Amino acid sequence: MKLIYRITLRLALVLLPVIALWAYIFYNTMVGEINDESDDSLVEFADIVIRRHLVGEPLPQLNSGSNNSYTIVPLPEGEKVEPYMTFHDEMVYIPEQHETEPARVLTTVYMDDDERMYKLTVAMPTFERNDLLSAIFWYTLVLYVILIITTMLTTTLIVYRSMRPLYYLLGWLDRYIPGKRPERLPASNVVEFDKLNNAAQTTLDRIEEQFELQKQFIGNASHELQTPLAVIGNRIEWIVDNTQLSDEQYAELAKIQHSLSRLVRLNRTLLLLTKIDNGQFPELSDIDIAALVRGELEIYTDLYSHRSITASATIPDSCIVRMNDSLANTLITNLLKNAFVHSAEGAQVTVTLTADSFVVANNGDEPLDETQIFERFYHSGKSGSTGLGLPLVNSICRYYGFEKSYTYKDGQHLFTVRFK
Repeated sequence: MKLIYRITLRLALVLLPVIALWAYIFYNTMVGEINDESDDSLVEFADIVIRRHLVGEPLPQLNSGSNNSYTIVPLPEGEKVEPYMTFHDEMVYIPEQHETEPARVLTTVYMDDDERMYKLTVAMPTFERNDLLSAIFWYTLVLYVILIITTMLTTTLIVYRSMRPLYYLLGWLDRYIPGKRPERLPASNVVEFDKLNNAAQTTLDRIEEQFELQKQFIGNASHELQTPLAVIGNRIEWIVDNTQLSDEQYAELAKIQHSLSRLVRLNRTLLLLTKIDNGQFPELSDIDIAALVRGELEIYTDLYSHRSITASATIPDSCIVRMNDSLANTLITNLLKNAFVHSAEGAQVTVTLTADSFVVANNGDEPLDETQIFERFYHSGKSGSTGLGLPLVNSICRYYGFEKSYTYKDGQHLFTVRFK
């Protein structure tokens, strides 16, 4: 999840309880204020009714411009009740409307000059609490949405403007390829970003230094190994040609020669992999992949004809790809060789070339591990395999930005390289 979305989500989670608490306080405050106003009106009206009743004046008429209703009930003689005044909410039946309405009710007890006790109940229509609660809920929800949208827009603007040095650094790191030193990072006027840029620059400088040392070591080691390997091979050949050997000795020397040949191929392939990873093939030209595939396919078909392996191909007249000639040959050769070497007798290899992809398919009993098939020294156990053919394909594709993939479908291994 991007930083901006994470910040927005956390702000939304923080605002939710804050807005809910605000709505709760606002609702109770409004109810309290309305009740206070209603209570004041009830007290004022009750005072008028009590005063008129005590002095014998006509009592206020119901429905005479006022929504208030009242009842005066004499209390039983001899019942001693202390004067009191209470307020509460209840549902009151309105005869004119034939329905009940919420009302604020005042109940009080008073005494006349003859010490007779009366109970006065005054009711005033008030608001629907459920309607108020519903209105506050929806208005609060709208307010929350507006705040979230405003927060998202404001946060996005602030974050993107403030975090530009960080985004530049991330892009700079994404563009970095070992062996290709990137441009120096510009200084930032934000202390934290400037420290981060300096740390990243220092780290990449160390990586470049170590990479150069590793490149030199691998190159020197591979070159130095070539001479003694060639000398050992020549001496084995001299021993075979100029000495009398028993069958057992000859067999042992043949095994040594076979192992030495595999070691020579391994050293040569590792050196090629190192050169590819180091970007030592800068020369580019327009390569006709179609002609290259036709030529290599004819060679491998003849080479493996003794195993009755056949090949079918769908190849256009021309397919131009801009890359190094040597690497193009290595790419096509390793894919075709992998298909022929790992096919059983009588199998068929299918090659399909289009303007933007190259697909090689061969029969197989079970799928390979697609997570490791392009890793170095991973192979299916085939005798003489170095496990570096497909890693070479992987390195070339990574070098040119080609997309490579492996799938197993309908009993076939399919290796695909997309040029675009």
